[in-house]
Amino acid sequence: MQSWSDIAVPTVPGSGPPLRLFDTADRQVRPVSPGPTATMYVCGITPYDATHLGHAATYLAFDLVNRVLRDGGHEVHYVQNTTDVDDPLFERAERDGVDWRELGTREITLYREDMAALRVLPPRDYIGAIESVGEVVELVDKLLASGAAYAVADAQYPDVYFRHDATEQFGYESGYDRATMDRLFAERGGDPARPGKRDPIDALLWRAARPGEPSWPAPFGAGRPGWHIECAAIALNRIGPEFDIQGGGSDLIYPHHEYSAAHAEALVAGRRFARHYVHAGLIALDGEKMSKSRGNLVFVSKLRNAGTDPAAIRLGLFAGHYRQDREWSDAVLAEALSRLDTWKRAAALASGPAAGDTIARLRQHLADDLDTPKALAAVDNWAQQALEYGGPDAAAPDEIGTAVDALLGIQL
Repeated sequence: MQSWSDIAVPTVPGSGPPLRLFDTADRQVRPVSPGPTATMYVCGITPYDATHLGHAATYLAFDLVNRVLRDGGHEVHYVQNTTDVDDPLFERAERDGVDWRELGTREITLYREDMAALRVLPPRDYIGAIESVGEVVELVDKLLASGAAYAVADAQYPDVYFRHDATEQFGYESGYDRATMDRLFAERGGDPARPGKRDPIDALLWRAARPGEPSWPAPFGAGRPGWHIECAAIALNRIGPEFDIQGGGSDLIYPHHEYSAAHAEALVAGRRFARHYVHAGLIALDGEKMSKSRGNLVFVSKLRNAGTDPAAIRLGLFAGHYRQDREWSDAVLAEALSRLDTWKRAAALASGPAAGDTIARLRQHLADDLDTPKALAAVDNWAQQALEYGGPDAAAPDEIGTAVDALLGIQL
């Protein structure tokens, strides 16, 4: 699948401290320690609707990770999927009277346009579920052979499930107790009441072919991939086990990330799927999480079409810490637009205060678990001094502009 166009990232002289991120599994902030090439997998969209600000907040958080790692001298092998075959896609297509493939193609195109407008660095590998079906079949076959998976005793629809107890460490990523797992499994796409399962929270690996649904051949019967195994297959085959960062929204911690990790770990015994599990907070509107079911979505494309500068969207979402659930409002956008205007006016000056300390603070705050509120405050302080007092350093505005572009993805 085609990614969006690459985005030039300027080089900032000097270097900052190594990146530290909160790891969900370890429940603490700790160093990210990649080799020369850092590896990152971030779960993508299910393309049945346009990109909303909840999506944008997640992908912007990992765009910062990408930028900080690059600023630290690393190459970044970034992989992202898109779940272009799944029940929500079929349901929306049926509701709207369009072919599900047409709907998926249209929304993926719009998503790419939104990401490019937001200046999100594109993944090296952007992989759809459809193009990875063969990889999923191979993994499911291995899980069946190892005893980590089983087919339900249902002659009509022999769906294949993963035994959640197939790995000794299952549950380490989320840290949830069984009652919480039961509740979230049912709320987030699981099928606990499916007859024939050995345990209610065993997760679907392969959905046997049903009338009217797309399917692909497999040794264990025609069908289509489950959700979690898709990400396990794509990540294992692009960046391998024990990659540096698995990322997504906090609503993916369980079951999605717990199971995608377990699927891979059942095949690569004793290895942790990712060294860091990193999750972004959710975005709310009027006190309610943005979700398609609530119908309270703010779409990136609609903001852009209304003339909103995408850089202001970035700044509005960076105003809160990436791990926090936070509100979007007209006031948040107004503050972001004002901040962007201030920064641009300061950067346009012929001279300004020395930039070195500001750039050092910007790097320090971003390296400290992406502390964007403090990073923005550092640039605010420089801009205020530049506008109020000026300065003798003619190079300072250019230096700040380069750093803000490289590290925050905002062109001044």
